[in-house]
Amino acid sequence: PGVLGLDEPQVAVRGDVVWAPRLMRAGGGVLAVPAGKTWQLGVTGRGTLENLALLPVAEDAEVFGGRPLGAGEVRVEVRAAGVNFRDALIALGMYPGDAVMGTEGAGVVVEVGAEVTGLAVGDRVLGLLEAAFGPLAVADARMVARVPEGWSFAQAAAVPTVFLTAYYALRDLAGLEAGESILVHAAAGGVGMAAVQLARHFGAEVYGTASAGKWGVVRELGVEDSRIASSRTLDFEASVLEATGGRGVDVVLNSLAREFVDASLRLLPRGGRFVEMGKTDLRDPDAIAEEHAGVTYQSFDLIDAGRDRIREMLAEVLSLFEQGVLEPLPVKAWDVRRAPEAFRYLSQARHVGKVVLMLPPSFDGRGTVLVTGALGGLGRVVVRHLAGRHGVRDLLLVSRRGEGAPGAGEVRAELEELGARVTIAACDVADREALASLVDEVGADLTAVVHVAGVVDDGVVTALTPERVDAVLRPKVDAAVNLHELTADLDLSAFVLFSSAAGVLGSAGQAGYAAANAFLDALAQYRRAQGLSATSLAWGLWAEQGGMAGALADGDIDRMNRAGVAALSADEGLALLDASLAQPDGALVPMKLNTETLRKQFGADVPPLFRSL
Repeated sequence: PGVLGLDEPQVAVRGDVVWAPRLMRAGGGVLAVPAGKTWQLGVTGRGTLENLALLPVAEDAEVFGGRPLGAGEVRVEVRAAGVNFRDALIALGMYPGDAVMGTEGAGVVVEVGAEVTGLAVGDRVLGLLEAAFGPLAVADARMVARVPEGWSFAQAAAVPTVFLTAYYALRDLAGLEAGESILVHAAAGGVGMAAVQLARHFGAEVYGTASAGKWGVVRELGVEDSRIASSRTLDFEASVLEATGGRGVDVVLNSLAREFVDASLRLLPRGGRFVEMGKTDLRDPDAIAEEHAGVTYQSFDLIDAGRDRIREMLAEVLSLFEQGVLEPLPVKAWDVRRAPEAFRYLSQARHVGKVVLMLPPSFDGRGTVLVTGALGGLGRVVVRHLAGRHGVRDLLLVSRRGEGAPGAGEVRAELEELGARVTIAACDVADREALASLVDEVGADLTAVVHVAGVVDDGVVTALTPERVDAVLRPKVDAAVNLHELTADLDLSAFVLFSSAAGVLGSAGQAGYAAANAFLDALAQYRRAQGLSATSLAWGLWAEQGGMAGALADGDIDRMNRAGVAALSADEGLALLDASLAQPDGALVPMKLNTETLRKQFGADVPPLFRSL
């Protein structure tokens, strides 16, 4: 009932939070990136996550991805890095010693040191890295391995620490055997989810704790309801004792503290192994043994396993993935420029699975860039800009009619004059099979996608037919989904979707067009959350013919100008395109909006969507 009383035309209710749409100026809360590749995420002061910053690193720093390689080392251009609770403790000044953040990630090998075998420049790898929260990182070659086929960098970066930690704790330290029982605390967290999967594979009976809202996650891992309890209260002790008939368990994998540790120790009445992952409440093993007969207490760091053992465990874990025994964890990804937001999310224990920071490659014109709709009015402006401003030298222009499309020869000549090699392919991008064949031909040389194609068919909702809706959705939505799915495992520096402000602002008489563009905006945000590059540009009016503006009469455009929405010139639009490519946000609205005109027109009744501007 309270929602109905809000002065909002639309809201979204998710859990106990009410969300209302607002346009915000892009770039707010974004960390500035130093020039070059000599930087990494650090802190300007201890005690608060607000002190996180991307800081320049001296070329001669001991821990730095650009330092000279030693024998047996490789240099990795980082694409994604896993965030662990350890990193949050370091940022807050609560971790012992002078540790550097970022211990795991995934990326591309760019240099191989002496005595390295089995790895080569260009290999996609995952593993334990030094100072992974920067564009370059160094790794002992024994502690990295090739990324499995079909995995994204975000998925890969989420694997090393949690699965190696769980494997080492359960197999090497606890010696967990088939038929034994184990209590996994925080079973919906990264290590917890990995431990549950491994323990079940080893044949153990698994009990798990998590906050009540995450019990469904633990259940989906195969843990019975009677074996799931809360990690927020001490009731788990009675729950586990009841479920085991008072026997307790053989092993506890712990990440809790204080009285939760005491309650967990009491769940080992027959003796057993207590393996401590946490750092905030370490106990004396001798005192534990004296107070709890037959109980061994071990705290550890993964590096204690030794580099050769880590190599063996990493190979075993990846083999279990290939066999289908293990499944990658859910991942929530942030651009590294939004690291404070990611760290806050992790610190509040709101996540399921793994939090990852993305370090996407910059769009620098290398490789092949696929462009749809390149032979239309707006598309021609864009491809000329890609070749002239960004130095793209290999353009794949996709059109249903290919070379037979009007103006194809003219576009080719213009681009070749700018120094680009041009391929014009006849392909319906909405035809998955046809597009798959084209993408396979290009392979790993494909480095960026720009989806400009679209159709406008105005009409009020009552006038729309399935055929008219399909005519609009197919070249926008179906094509975008195909492009997304068929390139998801490629190392793309850009995946740009040309959307329209019609999907954000609403546009009378353009239901189909607005729906298609709203889908593109959502797809880009989904890709970002999965750690994939994506930018959906919900364009305002372009003065250039094509897109939404091409379907409007001069009177319509004049009316929009008076309302504060002016048409973009080609130069203005291309400048916004360049600015958007440098932003970490998945959905942007590049438009020419006169807020003063809006204020004069609406006074105190400015539409809610615009109030934050």
